[in-house]
Amino acid sequence: MLALGLPLAGCNLSQFTRAETSQSRLVISTLSDPKTFNPVLSQESPNIFSFTFEGLTTTDGVTGNMVPALAESWQTSADGKTLVFTLREGLRWSDGEPLTADDVVFTYEVVFDADIPSNSRDGFRIGSKGLLPRVTKLDQRRVQFSLPEPFAPMLRNTELSIIPAHSLRAAVTTKGSDGKPLFLSTWGTNTPPQKIIGNGPYRLSEYIPGERVIFERNPYYWRKDKQGRSQPYIQEIIWQVVTSTDTALLQFRSGGLDSIGVQPDFFTLLKREEARGNFTIYNGGPDLGTNFLFFNLNQGRRQNQPLVDPIKSSWFNRVAFRQAIAYGIDRTTMVNNIFKGLGELQSSPISVPSPYYAPPEMGIPTYDYNPSKARELLLADGFQYNPSGQLIDSQGHPVRFTLVTNSGNKMREAIGSQIKNDLEKIGIQVDFQPLAFNLLVDRLTDSLDWEACILGLTGGLEPNGGANVWLLDGSLHAFNQQALAGQEALQGWQASEWEKRIADLYVQAAQEVNDQKRFDLYRETQQISQEYLPFIYLVNNLSLTAVRNSVKGVKYTAIGGALWNVYELTLESPPG
Repeated sequence: MLALGLPLAGCNLSQFTRAETSQSRLVISTLSDPKTFNPVLSQESPNIFSFTFEGLTTTDGVTGNMVPALAESWQTSADGKTLVFTLREGLRWSDGEPLTADDVVFTYEVVFDADIPSNSRDGFRIGSKGLLPRVTKLDQRRVQFSLPEPFAPMLRNTELSIIPAHSLRAAVTTKGSDGKPLFLSTWGTNTPPQKIIGNGPYRLSEYIPGERVIFERNPYYWRKDKQGRSQPYIQEIIWQVVTSTDTALLQFRSGGLDSIGVQPDFFTLLKREEARGNFTIYNGGPDLGTNFLFFNLNQGRRQNQPLVDPIKSSWFNRVAFRQAIAYGIDRTTMVNNIFKGLGELQSSPISVPSPYYAPPEMGIPTYDYNPSKARELLLADGFQYNPSGQLIDSQGHPVRFTLVTNSGNKMREAIGSQIKNDLEKIGIQVDFQPLAFNLLVDRLTDSLDWEACILGLTGGLEPNGGANVWLLDGSLHAFNQQALAGQEALQGWQASEWEKRIADLYVQAAQEVNDQKRFDLYRETQQISQEYLPFIYLVNNLSLTAVRNSVKGVKYTAIGGALWNVYELTLESPPG
């Protein structure tokens, strides 16, 4: 998923709900308004679905192991090609209707529907032919997954949010005037919250665009504690839409928020206030996510118009050019100045906490700051410098491109400014242009009208969760995106040999059930990606969050964050 980063630009403080209240209410913040209430169509993180939906399984936020959720148990056949899940007895949707095997089968039918764009589908594609599992109902509580061959990521994939057939089936089977399923416009953010039917610990109660999303306790949620008390304990969660990190910090310090992601530029301030402010800063170590710069390598056309200026496209598609850019970025200064030392140099697309992460010591190429090496690579590749020191290509065109990121994210804006300055030192002019996040997503996934971008992905323990980034037709193959379902087709799209090799390795790694062999395959993907640099990785920030001590039961890790076990968190009245 595209990662928005931490909440970030000025707001009217009177709009915010106070965290202190007689009602059991947890108040947190988010970068921007949700883009959809439909979990199948979601492309961004954070999103509302960790509160409102669950899958058959879930990840234990401390151990990283798969544990039961809607399914109470599962069995795997000896050949690894059949999985049978048994649902918990008495499951209900947030409107009180029964949740059965029919809903599970329906969910996977929707996700596997080629007419419905879903980021999740790529992660289920099995083998070189990209076959999908066959999901069948055995009885009201049992569902069977039949696989064409053993598929290592299958169990973790069953975290997929289950959606209600009784509420959404008609929208899938009915086509609009454009011939597309009505499902594509179902459960948008203009849908009354009470019509959103979920199965998670909370359900939507209210949404005020630009201000807040309110979640109320789901009375039909299945979890109970050892004493038989229904969970979750906290009655209400408020998501304040805070478009400025400065405003979020002010709200947290004044008691208006119960938790805040800690950015490096205000870590020292909060650390000094930790005891007096009655909160704890949790450090989970290296974060699951990635931050990177990447170029639009797409050589396709629409209506005979190239997506990228052919002159610039010829630069971007040269490996030496991308390597020179990597050498030209001072990531150590980035760590020290922007991340205030609270980050590490990043050299892999696979999350550092993942057991499949390969460090540089295993032969993964790295690019320490070396502007001389950058110039050497550029000159050897046919570029030149004019008398004023500006880099020009062999045809005399000045090397200049536009770099975009999501506006309001202070960290990314600072990274963009530094990259602009760093590359100016090797004669490259960068026009840095932060954009509203929704506009940025549209350019990256629909119009494909962009040149270079700074962004991040959320990451995870299972690398195959990023298959949609690396498969050639993956929905997040952002550096060389093909047209998605329902979009205007591209002409002349092509993939490089190294690009094809990474895609093949992801297929092979998913087929392999031996962990060491899987590691070796993923290590090769990391070696190739670092050699050819479809993404130029920057800095991996530490997972830091401040949480009020009145929030009890926090088990913080980089894997799960502060709220992975929200169902068992409690609130106590602040002292005094």
